[in-house]
Amino acid sequence: MKIKKSVINTNNHQLSTACTEKPAAIKLPIRSTVIAAFGLLSTLVPVSQTAHAQDLRPARFDLVPASDAIAACLPYAAATVAVFPREDIRGVDTLDLHAKGLRPNTTFAVFLTEMPVPPFGAVQYIGDFTTNAYGRGSVRVDAIINEAFAFNNITGVRTDLNHIVFWFADPNDDEDCVPGSAPTQFDGDGEAGVAAMSSKNFLPGAPLP
Repeated sequence: MKIKKSVINTNNHQLSTACTEKPAAIKLPIRSTVIAAFGLLSTLVPVSQTAHAQDLRPARFDLVPASDAIAACLPYAAATVAVFPREDIRGVDTLDLHAKGLRPNTTFAVFLTEMPVPPFGAVQYIGDFTTNAYGRGSVRVDAIINEAFAFNNITGVRTDLNHIVFWFADPNDDEDCVPGSAPTQFDGDGEAGVAAMSSKNFLPGAPLP
């Protein structure tokens, strides 16, 4: 290493020296280098790519007219359900329901049910949707869907809710299809019409796990 001659400043301060050789590069231990590189890669990977693959692949299934009378009255009725299993990352799943071929400007009440046919068993009211002038409607629900159940704390009986049914929310709206039908209780105000569409096409199984 070459050292320049010391230079005395005019204020009689302490001698100073300067080094002409460049300082050597600092070498990190291999383990520290690997950890640093891994940390950098982690910041570059989008969060969505670290989620479970199942979160990006919803379960999709169709509903069918809940009775022969509805099938005859609404021959073009169709409904598709998609369930996004997001409970592990968001605390709730997401259910998307899209329907068409229904009565225009009509409200329907959506339930998770024990059975897709009468007497339906245990049920859970999860949402409403109203069709437009063309008989199309949809609803999105954030709730526990794939593991939904009803529990009777008196009997200790747990009942899984693995089916989906939606009803005419107003008992007067089903009269064109089922004249004189008695009101049911499948709406928030306790008065609904008959079941419009359901997952009975999955019997003896169910569309939800």
